[in-house]
Amino acid sequence: MIIRSKTPLRLGLAGGGTDVSPFCDEYGGCVLNVTINLFSYCTIIPTEDGKIVFEAKDRQEFFESESVSQLPLSPLLILHRGIYNRIVRDFHQGQPLSFRMITYSDAPAGSGLGTSSTMVVTILKAYQEWLNLPLGNYDLARLAYEIERQDLQLFGGKQDQYAATFGGLNYMEFYADHRVIVNPLKLKKSIRSELENSLLLYYTGTSRDSGKIIEEQTKAIHNETSLEAMFAIKKQTYRMKEAVLKGDFNQVADCLHQNWLEKKKTASVITNPKIEEIYRFCMDHGAKACKISGAGGGGFLMIFCDGENKYDIMRALNERHEGQARMVEFVDEGSVAWTVKEETK
Repeated sequence: MIIRSKTPLRLGLAGGGTDVSPFCDEYGGCVLNVTINLFSYCTIIPTEDGKIVFEAKDRQEFFESESVSQLPLSPLLILHRGIYNRIVRDFHQGQPLSFRMITYSDAPAGSGLGTSSTMVVTILKAYQEWLNLPLGNYDLARLAYEIERQDLQLFGGKQDQYAATFGGLNYMEFYADHRVIVNPLKLKKSIRSELENSLLLYYTGTSRDSGKIIEEQTKAIHNETSLEAMFAIKKQTYRMKEAVLKGDFNQVADCLHQNWLEKKKTASVITNPKIEEIYRFCMDHGAKACKISGAGGGGFLMIFCDGENKYDIMRALNERHEGQARMVEFVDEGSVAWTVKEETK
């Protein structure tokens, strides 16, 4: 028996940062995001050798241990360890498991597409399939959040776990006491197609530690400038939702632009000279708006442009800058898992 899972990464269209405590606890947060055709994967192969083996193919990291009820936490594959500990504690009566786990992602860690949280969700989804865990979508996303933010004390928000679990285009609301409401948005086919056709992703070639960036944002949350910027980001999220639903693409571009300007006010490490150079290059070559996806500081730059200019911008970026530009497609399905039955000989 082999268990596999596949979970989509996401683009943050607006509102990123308002899903982070304490802002969302005190003022309420909202985010508009959409899952895309980049994924994180997990395979679990149950064994009977009394071993736990983790192998992250994309990170070239390997860990092996005797089957125990609790693994020590360390930076090496910390997500895998923390998830295992919670699964055994809460869903396996403290009894150790024996298996081999292989994981990898289509995007590097620190890329701004929610890679870490998506990996947590896809690993949990594989455990759910293997152990037949009674978890709905909200339960799974909440568990992923608790493992990252509470068990492992990793800084970050709430949107990524819910985007990965639910999939699709969603307007999400975040409140005190970890209350989250996921509102799926259904677009006319023509609007969805044009929105897809207007987006381009460019990997800056630089990953970053989103936790450190979000930690700085969190510490500055009651700074007057940062707080005003966060409220402005919320306002732009309302505008963005309306613009997307109506297919008002000039307003979509303006919302992206304003969101980026306000986001840079929330922490000093959101941007840097390299990002600003690439931003200007894109705008000079016909882009209507650009913003870094995720916490900032590096990762993927999201470029909004007219469809007829997209290929020219992509080619110019690939010729002029290190990194890689690529087109993007939306996906509607969230995290999925399945079991491969071994053939009997």
